[in-house]
Amino acid sequence: MDLRFSAAEQRFRAEARTWLLTAVAGLPAEPSLTDWPGRRRYDTAWQRLLHRAGYAGIHWPAEYGGRGATPTEQLIFLEEAELAGAPYAAANFVGLMHAGPTLMAEGTREQRQRFLPPILSGNEVWCQGFSEPDAGSDLASVRTRAVRDGADYVVTGQKVWTSHAPVADFCELLVRTDPDAPKHRGLSWLIMPMDLAGIRIRPLRTIQGSDDFAEVFLDEVRVPVANLVGAEHDGWRVAMATLGFERGTVFVGELVHTKVLLGRLARLARDVGRWEDAGIRRELGGLAAECGGLWALTLRAVSAATRGEASGVGGSVFKLRYTELRQRVNELAARLLGPAALVLSDLDGLGNATHAQERLRGLSLTIAGGTSQIQR
Repeated sequence: MDLRFSAAEQRFRAEARTWLLTAVAGLPAEPSLTDWPGRRRYDTAWQRLLHRAGYAGIHWPAEYGGRGATPTEQLIFLEEAELAGAPYAAANFVGLMHAGPTLMAEGTREQRQRFLPPILSGNEVWCQGFSEPDAGSDLASVRTRAVRDGADYVVTGQKVWTSHAPVADFCELLVRTDPDAPKHRGLSWLIMPMDLAGIRIRPLRTIQGSDDFAEVFLDEVRVPVANLVGAEHDGWRVAMATLGFERGTVFVGELVHTKVLLGRLARLARDVGRWEDAGIRRELGGLAAECGGLWALTLRAVSAATRGEASGVGGSVFKLRYTELRQRVNELAARLLGPAALVLSDLDGLGNATHAQERLRGLSLTIAGGTSQIQR
């Protein structure tokens, strides 16, 4: 593993930093968490800015519209984007981090040509239809049925925690196509347009007040067989590839953000008169050291990817350790703030509103993308 950046990589960092600072400074105010139509407009506008500047999907191969950047350059750009305060992928997350990479790996030529360009340009938004009321962490237990009828699959069932369903154009849908096969072997991965007859969406309000999640009810929805990704009944393998992309570099921005939060907590400890507490300083130092360890693990994964090696269990190790670390960071913030940690508007410049929202959001991180129990 080589932890040093080359001269070319340093030049790439400088160029990206200059562009990001200018682009972020010109952005309008961010919509509220409760305005997901507005959030979609905001996030897709940012995606179009990235696309025009050549920074959209920089790690995607050039043949699919990306920059063909190395894993190291992708890491550098994600780091600089977080430091610049750039918008997160948010509404574009599933398309960019899930569907796009899955289609590159498993899709047909026609599917790649049809779906990859509008994902990259921000013109189409995707949602994820994996989890069900009785199939969340045990994903292979999905019951939503897809029965072949000529040129269509007729899909009936229910999905829950469907990320971005209220604002999505397409859904990556995991369905059961062979009810008699062992549960891991009778699944298929479909592309489902969200405007088809028989789809009903019921938004779900999260603890933060956002309703970007939803229940999706499917009543004999006809999905073209041409929208099957991978082989029929081979959906478990395709879905594991999808989740492997999610557990890769997706947390790099989160980790950089956590390092920034720790710096804020150190200042907060001084502001509230807790800096002289050796236990608080020791705890901050321990959390910072864990962040450093996770950053080294990230560099290790990037070095392996540069050599063409798969990360194996590395993504799960990182996701497990990082998300539980993040909750400990948020708990420390709550102890430092005391009662102010419960208030969602700022008090006396403490920055408590940000920490309160981060604490609420952090609760979901050990669940989203596979619970800690499943990662273990």
